Amino acid sequence: MNLISLALQIQTLPDNPGVYQYYDKEGKILYVGKAKNLKKRVSSYFNKIHDTAKTNVLVKKIVTIKHIVVPTETDALLLENNLIKTLQPRYNVLLRDDKSYPWLCIKKEPFSRIFATRRMVKDGSEYFGPYTSFKTVHTILELIKELYPLRTCNYDLSKSNIDSGKFKVCLEYHIGNCMGPCEGFETLENYQKQVDAIREILKGNFKESMKDFKRVMTNLAADMHFEEAQKIKEKIEVLENYQSRSTIVNPKITNIDVFSIVSDESAAYVNFLQISHGSIIRSHTMEIKKKLDESDEELLELAIIELRERFQLLSREVIVPFHVDLGEKIKITVPQLGDKKQILDLSIRNAKFYRIEQLKQLQIVDPDRHTKRIMAQMQKDLRLPVEPRHIECFDNSNIQGTNPVAACVVFKDGKPSKKDYRHFNIKTVEGPDDFASMTEVVYRRYKRLLEEEQPLPQLIIIDGGKGQLSSALKSIDELGLRGKIAIIGIAKRLEELFYPGDSIPLYLDKKSETLKVIQQLRNEAHRFGITHHRDKRSKAALNSSIESIPGIGEKTMLTLIQHFKSVKRLKLATEKEISDVIGVSKAKKITEFYKAADE
Repeated sequence: MNLISLALQIQTLPDNPGVYQYYDKEGKILYVGKAKNLKKRVSSYFNKIHDTAKTNVLVKKIVTIKHIVVPTETDALLLENNLIKTLQPRYNVLLRDDKSYPWLCIKKEPFSRIFATRRMVKDGSEYFGPYTSFKTVHTILELIKELYPLRTCNYDLSKSNIDSGKFKVCLEYHIGNCMGPCEGFETLENYQKQVDAIREILKGNFKESMKDFKRVMTNLAADMHFEEAQKIKEKIEVLENYQSRSTIVNPKITNIDVFSIVSDESAAYVNFLQISHGSIIRSHTMEIKKKLDESDEELLELAIIELRERFQLLSREVIVPFHVDLGEKIKITVPQLGDKKQILDLSIRNAKFYRIEQLKQLQIVDPDRHTKRIMAQMQKDLRLPVEPRHIECFDNSNIQGTNPVAACVVFKDGKPSKKDYRHFNIKTVEGPDDFASMTEVVYRRYKRLLEEEQPLPQLIIIDGGKGQLSSALKSIDELGLRGKIAIIGIAKRLEELFYPGDSIPLYLDKKSETLKVIQQLRNEAHRFGITHHRDKRSKAALNSSIESIPGIGEKTMLTLIQHFKSVKRLKLATEKEISDVIGVSKAKKITEFYKAADE
């Protein structure tokens, strides 16, 4: 199809809510999206240049637009989610994984069995879950086993089979784990009461079971059956321990789902907590790879729909960090303080920990991808035209105006490249003038790189505020490099980032990886500069001290400097140690000079 027919397709789209699908010239699905207003949403793709290259590439490939009109926005959300999973378009994020989650099943049968399974069978049985790990499932089954004696056999315990004496009790009955319903030793009514209590525990409601056990314990104690009462007390303690582990929120908060998101340049991490009767009964975090620089709002909406479907969530209220559109039937709560805000903060913390864990694994397994992610994040945070693969940072060092030096440290792909570090002795500036020194070293550094046709950095960082940045800019302008290299200054006190011509500084999140890389560069430049400054001061002091000794020439002086490094060490050396370096007669002159100076 040609562009005119594409324009016609857009023109004839309805103003209703629905789902749109983009196809390329070969009829392959490119993208699926939802919209409150199909016409407005689809038109927005074609009437502007997008911020990301991927979106611009997508738009160029679109040849055919198909759409499905639906009654409400909620229907659009659900349909979009299903189509993404079914069609798997190239430019959509995929909100799924290949895990088969475990469930707890209460079997529909007389004397119901309770067991873990990964397969749901639609036979009227009840399924609780899915749980995110089998460890949780085993913990719950152990709890149930300690509280209630249920059968584990798979016999068909129909009334006729029991009455005819078809089955005999097994070892589980003799060791007290089962009450023997197979031989009619336990009534169906009593057994099902226990199943009802377990059902409430699986929903997160421990109150009823606790009440029942306490009542039984009190009755047993009143009848002087202290051993049995002690066994019930132990069961109450088991239940209390389990409850205290899972209850961390207000018991009034019930049947609510909490969702939060943490994202970077390449991926987002969505955490979900399910709250029931004041307990967190489920937690799960999913990673979403970004395809078109999607916003957190878009990704969280998609993730909520997917997780609600996957975990069969029926709650009518969700807690989220910002407003999202989930249709009219679901209440959206964005808490600012109180218990609900605490739960949201917990969810965010879970998402952050999961992200850190994934990034650590990525750093080990795929260091190149880890580097690329950090570079992309720095480009975005610092508003740079390209990724700062090669960064250089300058720092001046002078103490009380003596021996002014400067250091240039180089980072490549976010890591120190020590072979490229450079020291500068200030040549054209008299006295302690930081601004003039900065102008000199920046000019010398890049004049040399240009002359030697060496690669230039994508980013220059100046350790200092607006004054130092302006000084460095003079040299950049003089060499005709303005606009070819990005340059920023970092002021120490508040970690403010200054840009040329902008009086308002940029503040980065104190925990951001971009700021950490910049601080590492600045600290490394400072360390490297100070080390050189100390060496220079020591040599200057040694020079002046040795020069004043009669009969000691320049050649001897250099030999001593290289060997002893400082005046203090030379003074403390024995005549034998010095004579080993420069000979007996000169060693005698030096030791006699220092002896006379001390008297």
